[in-house]
Amino acid sequence: MSPPVDPLQWQVGLIGYGEVGRILAEDLRARGVARVVACDLKLGGGAERPLREHAARHGVELVASHAALAGAADFLVSAVTASQTVAAAQACAPGIRRGAWFLDFNSASPGAKQRAAAAIDAAGAAYVEGAVMTSVPPYRIRVPLLLGGARAAELQPLLAALGFHATVASDQLGVASATKMCRSVMIKGLEAMVIEAFTTARAYGVEAQVLASLAETFPGIDWEQQGAYFFQRVILHGRRRAEEMREAAETVREVGLAPWSASATAERQGWMADLADRGELGARTDPDFGHSADWRVEADRILRKGRP
Repeated sequence: MSPPVDPLQWQVGLIGYGEVGRILAEDLRARGVARVVACDLKLGGGAERPLREHAARHGVELVASHAALAGAADFLVSAVTASQTVAAAQACAPGIRRGAWFLDFNSASPGAKQRAAAAIDAAGAAYVEGAVMTSVPPYRIRVPLLLGGARAAELQPLLAALGFHATVASDQLGVASATKMCRSVMIKGLEAMVIEAFTTARAYGVEAQVLASLAETFPGIDWEQQGAYFFQRVILHGRRRAEEMREAAETVREVGLAPWSASATAERQGWMADLADRGELGARTDPDFGHSADWRVEADRILRKGRP
């Protein structure tokens, strides 16, 4: 059975109810979508309470399995960690409705997107890859999104009716995700370099000189503000970023290059996530965790790691 003609009448399923999933849920409900259903691996565990409280506030139905979610939705959005891209698609495929749409929002390599598409298409649904081209929170559902796949052009106006800001990159799978992954090599790599360079400069007491030199070379960038933002994003989302960079490394590897830079960035991002998880960058329960406007506060915490 095909989905209703009016996308606002769709039953929307969210695979993953993390930061991105919750933002999409809020905006879809505000847009007038009558039924939003979500599934997350945290449900049934010790970290599920915030998810259930958020769902109750916004009228989102939570289900316990991918099969239940897939069977309930005309339109599925997969917004999981990068390493779960293929597994999420494969888990939904057996129960997915024929004719349903599957939008893959994940930051994964072209090869991973193609494997996910194979599972969904074989089940009679329509897979479209999506590449999110910048941080979601400032833009919310309007975040710039590149689409790819044989039916991407067909889905684009339907997404616009739901409030998405999507453009078609190609009718070939992998083009949108390759664009995203190559960008990530640069952007996440710059985050890792800033954290390493700024923290080291802080330890040597030469941060003023380093910042002045950067400002002279790149006068269009406010390095104080940009540095603080990079520290914040990696402290808050280092684990997810590390997974994305492993996918970026795989993207580089798929064309026959050794992904030295992407792999090193993944290590630095993962290292920051480990510090955050151990509480060495402050308590996650603190409302100011990861939000310092001065990168020096975070650099000093890094330099104190492991010390009494």
